[in-house]
Amino acid sequence: MIPEIVQVVPTDNYEVYIYFEDGKIVCYDASGLLEKEVFSVLKDIQLFKDTCTILNDTLAWDIEGNRDETTCLDIDPYMLYGLEEANEKIA
Repeated sequence: MIPEIVQVVPTDNYEVYIYFEDGKIVCYDASGLLEKEVFSVLKDIQLFKDTCTILNDTLAWDIEGNRDETTCLDIDPYMLYGLEEANEKIA
């Protein structure tokens, strides 16, 4: 079982700090996603940051702003938890 994500914090360089309930923190570099057509809307850094949230129990972007779990863009939580633990660089 993957621990629950309790907070996500996007940065100005398309990274997202992800905080898990067990205390693990990872930093996900989402810049590689932007080349995929479905994620290309996130090239707008303000949209990337403003819509970054937790939906479907994972990191997601609520592009339509309606909290509809079926229309969000989300990332596999198992992959996120498997990332190397990060040293938090944000305050």
